Amino acid sequence: MFSSRIKLLSLLAPIALFATTDASASYKRENLPIRPAHTYSIVARDKETGQLGAAVQSHWFSVGADVIWARPGVGAVATQSFIEVSYGPKGLDMMEEGASANKTLKTLLAKDEFENVRQVGMIDARGNTAVHTGSNAISAHCHIMGENFTVQANLMEKASVCQAMADAFRVSQSDLAGKMMAALQAAQKEGGDIRGKQSAAMLVVEGDKGTSLWQGRVVDLRVEDHKAPIEELTRLLHVSRTYAKMTDGDNLMTEGKVDEALAAYAEAETMMPENHEAIFWHAATLAAVDRVDESLPLFKKAFAMHPLWRELVPRLPASGLLPNDQSIIDKILAVK
Repeated sequence: MFSSRIKLLSLLAPIALFATTDASASYKRENLPIRPAHTYSIVARDKETGQLGAAVQSHWFSVGADVIWARPGVGAVATQSFIEVSYGPKGLDMMEEGASANKTLKTLLAKDEFENVRQVGMIDARGNTAVHTGSNAISAHCHIMGENFTVQANLMEKASVCQAMADAFRVSQSDLAGKMMAALQAAQKEGGDIRGKQSAAMLVVEGDKGTSLWQGRVVDLRVEDHKAPIEELTRLLHVSRTYAKMTDGDNLMTEGKVDEALAAYAEAETMMPENHEAIFWHAATLAAVDRVDESLPLFKKAFAMHPLWRELVPRLPASGLLPNDQSIIDKILAVK
């Protein structure tokens, strides 16, 4: 959307110059009022797991849709400032074909007549990084490349945002998502976008190149429009981790690892005690493996938090999620 504005202005520029006086004839095309999409972001890799990811915050609606890109086992890209969205998919295509992050970025910049207003960070699956801040990016702008990450920012209140992000990423002992969240939080604490806050997003994928995209997404979260997008993204990451733990339980049940599955469900309950979904399915799993008496206190708790769970119980035997035994169903429903 922003690149189309650039192309339109480039077509109009010769007409404008033809009509100007000699004094204004030196006016450069890059100084034309192109609509910006400014932000601060991070692209990174976890050296232990190989996971790759990107995260971003901006005073712009739905910033994650255009800025951050990642592909399992390939790399991650953040493209921002006067944005050229194609740096994301094209960059990932080149890295998947074997080009390093540095070669990929240099190649794309060499073909871009507006490289002076771009800001792009890239990382490949080997941890190689590349970053570019065009000479005409709006200040305060900055970027830092470190081991397994780059941070980049423009239109900030202070140029110290990047150092704050880099420091936070380096000292965090969390997983990749947690490290990137720490970087975003540090940027905002340092002043962040001079315009304020509106949207944020995070994307984390597996380090295995053979993983399909729909299986390789570890975290895929967006806060499209919010007064406190970083805080909301932090909350959503916690919810995402809770449901991931529940999914672990489901997968373990499929593998016949009942005790491990029950432990995963119990951990999910601990992570979000207000989430009656985790409580209900923990109870249902216990009942399904003939541990009905253990399940009853959990069913009671789930019914109290959300009474409609009681109506769901009789429907589950047909799907194999509870025993097809009316006495068991009656015992569960008798819980008060």
